[in-house]
Amino acid sequence: MQSTFEKIQDIIVEALYCEKEQVTRDANLMADLGAESIDFLDIVFRLEKTFGIKLPKGEIEQKARGDLADGEFEVQGVLQEKGLARLRTIMPEVSADKIKPGLRVKDIPTLFSVATFERMVAEQLGDSPTSTTNAGEAKAATATV
Repeated sequence: MQSTFEKIQDIIVEALYCEKEQVTRDANLMADLGAESIDFLDIVFRLEKTFGIKLPKGEIEQKARGDLADGEFEVQGVLQEKGLARLRTIMPEVSADKIKPGLRVKDIPTLFSVATFERMVAEQLGDSPTSTTNAGEAKAATATV
C-alpha cells in the first residue's frame, strides 16, 4: 500500500509530466519541477480527489495572516516582519532564508515544495507529514509538523 508521500509524488509526476526521481520532498514545485500557477490547481484538485479532503484556496496566506492587522502582515503586497515570522512558523519545510524581507504575498506559492503539499494533506488527514503509512495506521514517532 502506498504511503501518503508516494501518492503525492505520483500526483505531481502525472500533473507536471516529470520523472518520479525528481519529485523529492525538498523539490520546489516551480523552481525545480517547472510548475506554473495553473498546475497548482490541477495538483490541488487531484490531492482533494485522491485523499477525500478539501484544501482551501489561499490557506497558507490565511494562516499566516491570522489575526494580524493588514499593516502588520503586509504593506502594498510586501510581507512585513510579523507576516514573515508567521509564514516561517506555518511553513517549517521551507528554509528560513527563503522567507526574507521583500517577499511579496503573491510570491508565497514560489516557496511551495513537495513537502508543503505533504504537510497540508497530513494536516487535513490528521497525520504526521513524514509518516510512511496511511491514515489510521501506525505513524512515525519522530516526525515534526
